[in-house]
Amino acid sequence: MSSHSTTPLKTSAQAGLCLGALGVVFGDIGTSPLYTMKECIVHLPEGVTLDAGVLGILSLIFWSLMLVVSVKYLWYVMSADNQGEGGIFALLALLSTGKDAHRKHGLGAAVIMILIGAALLYGDGIITPAISVLGAAEGFTAISPRFTPAIVAWIAAVILAGLFWFQHKGTKRIGGIFGPVMLVWFAALAVLGVWHISSNLSVLRALDPRWGFALLKHRPVEISALLGAVVLAITGAEALYADMGHFGRKFIALAWYGVAFPGLALNYFGQGAYILAHPGSTENPFFALAPQGLPRALLTGLSIAAAVIASQALISGAYSLTRQAIQLGYFPRLKINHTNAEHSGQIYVPFVNWLLAIGSIFTVALFGSTDRLAAAYGIAVTGTMAITTVAYYLVTQKTWHHARWLAVPICVAFLAVDLAFFGSNAHKIAEGGWFPLAIGAGVLAIMHTWKLGRQEIFLRVYGNQVTEVELTDIARSKHITRVNGAAVFMVGSPKGTPIALLHHVKANRCLHKVVVMLSILTEEVPTVHESERLMTFELGEGIWRAVGRYGYMQSPDVSALMDEVHQRGVPVNPQTAIYFFNREMIINGGSAPMWEWEKALYALLSRNARSAKDYYQITPSQIIEIGLPVQL
Repeated sequence: MSSHSTTPLKTSAQAGLCLGALGVVFGDIGTSPLYTMKECIVHLPEGVTLDAGVLGILSLIFWSLMLVVSVKYLWYVMSADNQGEGGIFALLALLSTGKDAHRKHGLGAAVIMILIGAALLYGDGIITPAISVLGAAEGFTAISPRFTPAIVAWIAAVILAGLFWFQHKGTKRIGGIFGPVMLVWFAALAVLGVWHISSNLSVLRALDPRWGFALLKHRPVEISALLGAVVLAITGAEALYADMGHFGRKFIALAWYGVAFPGLALNYFGQGAYILAHPGSTENPFFALAPQGLPRALLTGLSIAAAVIASQALISGAYSLTRQAIQLGYFPRLKINHTNAEHSGQIYVPFVNWLLAIGSIFTVALFGSTDRLAAAYGIAVTGTMAITTVAYYLVTQKTWHHARWLAVPICVAFLAVDLAFFGSNAHKIAEGGWFPLAIGAGVLAIMHTWKLGRQEIFLRVYGNQVTEVELTDIARSKHITRVNGAAVFMVGSPKGTPIALLHHVKANRCLHKVVVMLSILTEEVPTVHESERLMTFELGEGIWRAVGRYGYMQSPDVSALMDEVHQRGVPVNPQTAIYFFNREMIINGGSAPMWEWEKALYALLSRNARSAKDYYQITPSQIIEIGLPVQL
């Protein structure tokens, strides 16, 4: 059920959406207590008493959750939806000044910035499963000292391997338990927190933000390290926006204020109370909240389940991000499997899944502990948050035309917080922050190169167009034999004549009696209603043009589209029609305004991209591909 539906929901359905939001949206931020407080205590500035330090940390964590999640995302950023859908590409769509504006005007600074944000999200998708599962596996060390860091890393790697292997089953198989498990998780967080707070109510003084400000007055170098740990408490906030289309702003907000936020706040304060009561303890304060023995073992098992769920949210998000990037022309075509006939958003992208699997397991092996991985995690999250703030401001000005005197103070305040957190992690680039930046740079290079390459191919293939009038003149020529049957030529532009058609006529001196030039367009909206899906035009001499329109959250199905073309009165039998495709063969050495490495990368991506005939779900026996050498 999308957020923009106008159908009233029953109470049970509303509860289901809130429960689902707990399982998917808040899985990542919900597991932050596993490692956040531990990291913050390690980075307390010198000379700060334990009492002042704990209260300062709790104040910073509480007000970060309040300002970033409750105010920035729930009140402001999530109002920037595109027909109920959220996420970084929704902002890109909202920034477009007209249909296909970003295609017409190239890759401007705003588009590049948003692509960087999307690229960093892939880094987040690799690091989040690693740090979440590794953080949960470290609970074994609280059960027994025999679990060394090396053994914990192996346990985490095995869990990750199982998690990624199970992805092909689809989220529907395991999604049913996500919400209830996370409800139990947040309840456990709250109960453990209240239990320890009750023995030391003085920790509630941290609700006063002055404790946090007092801590920030220390040397910038020390505070930078501390903020780099505090930011771990808000990792996963971006998921609220990205998953908005699945549950709706209202139900995400209800789940946050009713369950997630109270559970997190109480647990952090409970950890603070424990630290003050056990000043010499070296244990992870999260697992120390539970008594030794069975309670701690149960908490470890529950934390592993929660960590797997947290990982699932980012993995599924990477699938959706990839599909949107493909539809908007920023990524090569890949195989996409739909795992739930009732929910088009539940997809599985095998290539992306195995890349994430390899990346996450490699990350565990490379860093080995959440202590070392924390720096790498923070920089990916804060970088994306800062870009989201800037993109949101651009939307307020270019799309909504809000008064600048209203938008500037709000966005500057958000950006100040984002940049403070980003800067606190930037100095750790050498310690691990380079990792998500390297991943992001690689993904950005692919998206930028693919988009530029497709634009150049488009210009070369359709730059010297044969007009529709000229095409009908060719069709009635005495030198052309018209043969029985129907031919469908796939064409990237709804104007002009596809070059595959011209090659076919030139080589074979014949043309089918029925010719359909079919274009598939991706609009800057998540979905296009079926009533607006298809347009058909008769050009004469048995030649027709058909244009199918899809949203960036939809996958095109040409077979189904041609059935509708037939129903519109076009004399074509979808079961016997022949489909003609271009198959570009990239040759370097041309005049395209691209670096040589970009041309080589585009050629590599083009050779390995999923064939259009497979992507469009057409029976292979009905397909003819025409080779088309193109020099870049």
